[in-house]
Amino acid sequence: MKLGIIGLPQSGKTTIYNALTRGNTPTTASAGRIEVHTAVVDVPDPRVTLLSEMFKPKKTIYAKVTYADIAGLEAGSAKSGISGQLLNQLNQMEGLILIVRGFNDDNVMHPSGSIDPMRDAESMLTELLLNDLIAVERKLEKLIDERKKGGTDKTLNARQTELFEKLHKTLSDGKPLRTMEFTNDEQKELASFGLLTRKPILTVFNMGEGQSAPDGGKLDHPSVALMGKLEMEIAQLSPEDAAVFMQEYGIKELSLNRMINLSYDLLQVQTFFTVGEDEVRAWTTRRGATAAESAAEIHTDLQRGFVRAEVVAYEDLVSLGSMNEAKAKGKLRLEGKEYPVKDGDIMHIRSSL
Repeated sequence: MKLGIIGLPQSGKTTIYNALTRGNTPTTASAGRIEVHTAVVDVPDPRVTLLSEMFKPKKTIYAKVTYADIAGLEAGSAKSGISGQLLNQLNQMEGLILIVRGFNDDNVMHPSGSIDPMRDAESMLTELLLNDLIAVERKLEKLIDERKKGGTDKTLNARQTELFEKLHKTLSDGKPLRTMEFTNDEQKELASFGLLTRKPILTVFNMGEGQSAPDGGKLDHPSVALMGKLEMEIAQLSPEDAAVFMQEYGIKELSLNRMINLSYDLLQVQTFFTVGEDEVRAWTTRRGATAAESAAEIHTDLQRGFVRAEVVAYEDLVSLGSMNEAKAKGKLRLEGKEYPVKDGDIMHIRSSL
């Protein structure tokens, strides 16, 4: 899972990045070049902790998510297309996190001169949409030129033209491409064609203490509000000091944990586990993936040589207390390669390789 953090200048995106990654990346941008800061973060999951207590393995490994702090998105940059360097970074991301400023700070002026979160959110979304519209128009022009010159695969040209005309209509109507449904062939066709509005998006309203969050209901995608500066300060404390701080301020849970969970929802992925004396580990697989497809997350050989999967639900294993009890009660079962893996499944893959 790789998510790119973007935002308008002075929105606090690096502050959010530091809060998520417990980092201390300078929050002042370097002028004249695009800097990308990347960190891999453990996904908080109490299920991993409990399984580790049960099996007492040599290693305990949580699922991971990668966050990349990417250069600020300037308003109006998409009129000629987002710069190639920035676009290249954005295209590498599986999803985007848009940081929108909601905090007041007299020492940090907003580029537009005033604080208006929904205005800024819509501005960034428009930049992404315009970038895609320009790219699609260029592709259509190229397809027309190829058709005029001849010597190209007419069937391929006609299919691509039809697809990109559909994309153009959606974008021209002001709708992002993630609102469209695509066939498997169309998805393969677009896989190498960087279109930003196809990517899932989460908007984060970066608020100040005591400020109420704007209504994100006008957006066509999920949103969350958090106090970036406060959560960054908490994230950089020791666990003991952080617990005292949170208790003092009446904070029951960091919004950052909720944001990571929303990242899972955003990318439509889920967690399954492998357990044993050597290792307890959380793995990430897409929702709806089969047992064989999920086995490939562990190792591609396990998918190629897949025979059966021993499966028990997390809740059943915990309530019964051991694998032996789960087997005795009929909760440990054998599943074939087409079995749709469920969130929390604990699996052991039998393979012929």
